Amino acid sequence: MKTFGLLVALTVAWMVVQPVLRAADVPAEGAAAPDFTLSSQDGSSVSLHSFKGQWVVLYFYPKDFTSGCTIEAHNFQRDIAQYNAKKVQILGVSVDTVDSHKQFGAKENVSFKLLADTTKDVVNAYGSLAPGSPVASRNTFLIDPNGVIRKVYLKVNPTPHSQELLAALSELQR
Repeated sequence: MKTFGLLVALTVAWMVVQPVLRAADVPAEGAAAPDFTLSSQDGSSVSLHSFKGQWVVLYFYPKDFTSGCTIEAHNFQRDIAQYNAKKVQILGVSVDTVDSHKQFGAKENVSFKLLADTTKDVVNAYGSLAPGSPVASRNTFLIDPNGVIRKVYLKVNPTPHSQELLAALSELQR
């Protein structure tokens, strides 16, 4: 019984500390964006370093075909002409498969890249694994043309987020 009590105490302590550790792992504004290569919905490999010289919106989202993720993707797609005018690439990342992204992208008419991080390596590199969950948190990183993180958005509200990013880009690109 004593061992069980200790096990419960350690489990509770871990549950309290784990989110704090994850938050500490989120790259800070001004830090170099961790590079990666992932597969997109069209099966091609996409590397962050290939966008050197361009702004990148790197957004993590929990799951294809869910309401918040659909709203967020629709809003980015709605505003795609404004992102293109600002020379900004949008990259969406979740732990879903390439096949799931292919179906989601086709159903929702998404023209930007949706990247599959089934190993969770990139989600972890960006401190964006949802606490106590196997999916990504809804976090966004605005990366400048030199590969430096200029803005970090945690626990994003998907409805106003695209407009929020466009406003930040207007300020940063002056």
